[in-house]
Amino acid sequence: MTPDTPVRLLRGVGDARAKLFEKLGVFTARDLLYLMPRRYEDRRALKTLNGIADGEVCAVYVTLSAPAAETRSRSGLPMVKAVAEDGTGELYLTFFNNKWIKNTLVKGATLRVYGRITFGMYGRETVNPTVEAVFDGKSLENVVPIYPSTSGMTQNVIRSAVKQVLALANSEDEVLTDGMLDEFGLMKKSAALRTIHFPADPDDAEKAKKRLAFEELLVFQLAVRLLRQKSEVKNAPPMPLANTKIRLFFDSLPFSLTGAQQRVIKEIFSDMERPIPMLRLVQGDVGSGKTVVAAAAIYLAVRNGCQAVMMAPTEILAEQHCKTLTAMLSPFGINVALLAGKLTAAQKRSAKAGLESGGIQVAVGTSALIQGDVVFNRLGLAVTDEQHRFGVLQRADLISKAQNGSPHTLVMSATPIPRTLSLILYGDLDISVIDELPPGRKPIETFALDETYRPRVNRFIEKEISSGGRVYVICPLVEENESLDRKSAEEHLKTLEKAFPNRRVALLHGKMPGKKKQEIMTAFKEGSVDILISTTVVEVGVDVPEASLMIVENAECFGLSGLHQLRGRIGRGKRKSYCILMYDKQTPQSRERLETMCRTSNGFEIAEADLKLRGPGDFFGSRQSGGPVFRTADAADMATVVQTRAVCDEISKKLSEEQYKPLYLEAKKLLDSAVGGNTIN
Repeated sequence: MTPDTPVRLLRGVGDARAKLFEKLGVFTARDLLYLMPRRYEDRRALKTLNGIADGEVCAVYVTLSAPAAETRSRSGLPMVKAVAEDGTGELYLTFFNNKWIKNTLVKGATLRVYGRITFGMYGRETVNPTVEAVFDGKSLENVVPIYPSTSGMTQNVIRSAVKQVLALANSEDEVLTDGMLDEFGLMKKSAALRTIHFPADPDDAEKAKKRLAFEELLVFQLAVRLLRQKSEVKNAPPMPLANTKIRLFFDSLPFSLTGAQQRVIKEIFSDMERPIPMLRLVQGDVGSGKTVVAAAAIYLAVRNGCQAVMMAPTEILAEQHCKTLTAMLSPFGINVALLAGKLTAAQKRSAKAGLESGGIQVAVGTSALIQGDVVFNRLGLAVTDEQHRFGVLQRADLISKAQNGSPHTLVMSATPIPRTLSLILYGDLDISVIDELPPGRKPIETFALDETYRPRVNRFIEKEISSGGRVYVICPLVEENESLDRKSAEEHLKTLEKAFPNRRVALLHGKMPGKKKQEIMTAFKEGSVDILISTTVVEVGVDVPEASLMIVENAECFGLSGLHQLRGRIGRGKRKSYCILMYDKQTPQSRERLETMCRTSNGFEIAEADLKLRGPGDFFGSRQSGGPVFRTADAADMATVVQTRAVCDEISKKLSEEQYKPLYLEAKKLLDSAVGGNTIN
């Protein structure tokens, strides 16, 4: 067997089960070796029946006291029932849809039963437990791995297949040096791969996981560091402050900059004055004033004879940025243009021609900016806004638009990044934090309410409108969906029109043409619409200072980061603002999310909670939520992240040395696979 052996050729797999394995991302023997257990069942803690608490999960040794009986449940499902005892009490066993279990349940047989034992009408009982026959000389697994699975696939099939490929662990290259293994007390990779599948005890499993996680985090951070080193070998146009009349720009602003904004602008200007490409992330909570920071950087770039580009994730946000930047920069003769999908073909041709000739100094747009036919005359600054919506790939595409050398890069995110993620996700960037909100901002009061509060909520909506406020109502769906028990925007429009016949209600969603969306947002902003029902299309970038109330329907369906972004659409004026999170059915996880939203408006605290609940997302790509990209590593494991970051800092400049060659090759392979290959020579 080789690492490339198709999984279908393994004993007991075949074509049908191979298709099930493919759903788990397993195609080859090596893929199977790296299919990591989700958890373990510790079947060593044996109990006697009279010592078990109600609802306890444990293992017991019992003897079948009567033959198993086949029957059916009230709903018609086939069942097998049996009775066993251990000298201290009886245990009633019930199995659904498992007629083959009868072959194991023979009167007088000794069994190890593992599962949840409850106290029922007739005594202690368990449903669908794991049952193993005990024979003289038979060795039972005491710590049993439980793998990710899919419908039609059993854990026994997965474990049997994994055992067949374990020998491949010996052929896996050791990429960590002996010094690293000794310094951090790590086992060798081959031993870790064997142990993580079938550990002798849970402590061994943790040691194996730590070893593999250490390598994953280190290789990832080295890959990101290689990306930065590649950028740094290129020249960037130096942009000195001298003769730019930067003071005129700051004096033209209708507000005073906060201390945090001034500090971050100083850091950006210091970077841009050097001939080395700036690679800087600006983090700032919703409403912290990142746009003016970007505008200052763009002003400096244009005054030094360069073009600038700003990429946003949505057309609405791109349009708003274009309008804001035009207002700030046009008094200085700086030409700002929009490039987005909504433009006519003639408008796009005109914008592209202006960029290529240099007549347009600043381009603002969506991913349309990274199309192959967009050519800049002299691109000197690339800005990506709402970076949590983009990955490294999209950022690299934008940077590649520079004809000679590399532009300075400014990355902005309104989603505060936990420190652990900052260290790995943005390891190629210097980080600035705008940790101060503009003066006069009032805290937003947030409440989580169920449907019984609906009449009171409606009265509150009327009160806010009567006093001059405007109301957002956010729905998770555009149209009604029978398979999802969630409120749709279209359905809710009818409900609110009926509840508020004397108020102006409008609907906004992403399926509308861009012109129609703009008309509705303008009407809401100008006050000709009182209640705006919308999907998450308003999550980013729409400023309506009079909006003082947001109702989020089915709030339990939203992630923390999304809820925080939505809430940031209100409280942008002088009015006291409120956010009401309406929920229907709650899970423990959704309850924790809503409680977090009610407890704090601190973006960094919310980000930490979101990381623990959702995982870090796909860092190199564009998927920013869901399961982690790592097999074993936990991005919230601060200790290991810091350890590997220190090692990365130490060896990143020494990767050409022979001892670090395996690490270099692993990091290069990861980076090439993530951003299309051939990124590093």
